[in-house]
Amino acid sequence: MTDHYQVTVVGGGPAGLTAALYTTRLGHDTAIINRGGGRAAMMLDTHNVIGVTEDVSGNEFLATATEQVQSYGADYFQDFVSDIEPTDEGYHVTAGNVEVTTDHVVLATGFSDERPDPPLPRTGKGLHYCLHCDAYIFVDQPVYVMGTGDSAAYVAMIMLNFTPDVDLLTRGEEPEWSEETATMLENHPVEVIHEEITGMEKREDGWLEGFEFEDGSYREYRGGFPMYGSNYNTDLAESLGVELNDDGTIAVDDHGRTNVDGVFAVGDVTPGHNQIPTAMGEGARCGIGNHYDLRKFPRSLEDIEAEGAVTEADVPGSSERLREQARNHESWPGREEQAAASDD
Repeated sequence: MTDHYQVTVVGGGPAGLTAALYTTRLGHDTAIINRGGGRAAMMLDTHNVIGVTEDVSGNEFLATATEQVQSYGADYFQDFVSDIEPTDEGYHVTAGNVEVTTDHVVLATGFSDERPDPPLPRTGKGLHYCLHCDAYIFVDQPVYVMGTGDSAAYVAMIMLNFTPDVDLLTRGEEPEWSEETATMLENHPVEVIHEEITGMEKREDGWLEGFEFEDGSYREYRGGFPMYGSNYNTDLAESLGVELNDDGTIAVDDHGRTNVDGVFAVGDVTPGHNQIPTAMGEGARCGIGNHYDLRKFPRSLEDIEAEGAVTEADVPGSSERLREQARNHESWPGREEQAAASDD
């Protein structure tokens, strides 16, 4: 038997989970199908999230968020979505051991960072992908930036706001940045190192100590940022005819709607800053956008003319399943009266 949901979220990162939290609490039967992993799961520590202490790992953050969404009645499946097909009433979603039909689909499929070739330090202990999250921890420390394009050069110059010791490593490749960028670099105290990395040293705690280069030199670094671009996970979106931007992200409005009816996108697969607070904000707006499009009431004048007035038999609009979950939730204010009535 194939279960039906009003909203199915593909992906279980901060954006997808927040969208699911909102749609569930706003009374819409919601499924989350998540393959696991993702950029947030790679975090050793959580930075820049108000109310979450920095000793919380990405996996701990996501596990707590998933439990929270489930507590309101969302269904969570760990599986890989291989296909989404339009139907007369919405969409049919196929994963390995899961098949659902759904009115709306929310694509929260994210992207993968292009990783440079080894040798490399461990992600989170010398290899970092979020400048806005991690620049703070490198104040007054020696830092590298890897890459050959304008983005790498700009990040290297940006890091001068935090430390005076910044190297730009091209790793034996020819620079591809523009003449304007080259002139800017010449006028900033960033040293461009062209030799390839041949070795690496780490501290006892696993953090990067420094790199050895093919000319025999050794340079000390606490960490840095590889800037080689991103691979956006848009196969499902493209199969549905969803419009992409020139940079490969999914084009959306301010509530995550795409050009295809009933298909939303949110998080790192859409334009914007790739950060947890940003993803959560986008997820909230996406969840609210789904609610605007799915809620039964208020019934419009056009629908009242076609279907008649809303009667007591028509309400409430959310499913009995979700309302029962709400009645059993610790936040429901009628719990004490319900318990007292059951004792009588």
